[in-house]
This record gives sequence, C-alpha cells and structure tokens, in this order.
Amino acid sequence: KAIAEEVAKRVNYAIIAHPDAGKTTLTEKMLLYGGALREAGEIKGKGAEKATKSDWMDIEQQRGISVTASAMVFEARGKSVTLLDTPGHKDFSEDTYRSLAAADNAL
Repeated sequence: KAIAEEVAKRVNYAIIAHPDAGKTTLTEKMLLYGGALREAGEIKGKGAEKATKSDWMDIEQQRGISVTASAMVFEARGKSVTLLDTPGHKDFSEDTYRSLAAADNAL
C-alpha cells in the first residue's frame, strides 16, 4: 500500500515534437510557472545570456538544440511532476524513445 501511495504522488510527462517546435521552451516555462525556476533560460545558441536548465551540455548550448533527454522535477498540487525534455532531431531519437518508455504521458 505504501508503494502505491508514493506512485500516486508522481506523474511523468515526455515532451516530444519535431525539431525547433519549442519543446525546451515549453519545459522552461512549465518549470518557471511550477516554481522550480526564478527565471526561464533562452535558446539562442552561443549568444544566449542565460542557458536553459534542460539543455545543460556545452554542445546543446552551442548548437541551440537538445542532444540528450533531460528530466526536470518540480512539485505541483501535491504531486511530484517530472518533465522529460526530449531531442527532436532524428540523430538523437534514441533518447526520445527511452523517455517514452518511462513516461506516463506525452505532450
């Protein structure tokens, strides 16, 4: 029973779409409005003043794309919400497929 109660407190969303659809921007805004960030980052490649939390690798920040999936967690309405920001480019689709296997829902 204790495990079922803990599972009921958690929800996972994989954010998937084609390249440049705004997956990381959506992730940043959800984290911002969920209270996990004080300020949302920007996706502008090398010129960004503040990098996004989910695109943390140097190559992601330089190219302005997600290369690997990242899991970001925040609390909302008594639930632990995990956002899985996934790559959109087909070269990195394996991480997207793995994220879908772990997700309860997809946006």
